[in-house]
Amino acid sequence: MGNRKNVIDLNSRRRAKTGKSHDIAIVESAPVLDMVERRQAALQEERRSVRRTILTEFIGAYLIIPGSGLKKVALYDISERGLSFDLEFEVGKLSLDEEVAMRVYLSQFTYFPFSIKISNVREIPSEGVNRYGANFEKDTVNEEALEHFVKFIECVSVDLHRDSGDFQKSFKK
Repeated sequence: MGNRKNVIDLNSRRRAKTGKSHDIAIVESAPVLDMVERRQAALQEERRSVRRTILTEFIGAYLIIPGSGLKKVALYDISERGLSFDLEFEVGKLSLDEEVAMRVYLSQFTYFPFSIKISNVREIPSEGVNRYGANFEKDTVNEEALEHFVKFIECVSVDLHRDSGDFQKSFKK
């Protein structure tokens, strides 16, 4: 063969035997990559690529659950793609990919209807709720209005205050 430079020396990469014919110990160990951790980081980055607004106790929201009627939910957050909400265990459970009609009430009798599709379900036993992530259904009558509604919520939520009974003047920037 001669002295060729394109030949790989495998002797330095071989595993050493420990005495028994079936036991092999690795001479050099390679770093182990945790793919679950990398996958979670990628998912987290994807989830955060859209600005989300936290909405706990901000507006009244209800689901129309077939066979059960109108059920109150607690909106958790909202983005241009969808929202998340909490539904108490006693009310029932929704399934992944289930399409549900939702209403956001702007006053006691006036609501804004739209449809969502369940994309994520997490049980939160300490709070007695299931937290659902849902995408807004596309190509619906209220799609444009929903887009403006989300922008409105994002703008308003930047400077929300809890009412503690005080009277205060709004100030200019």
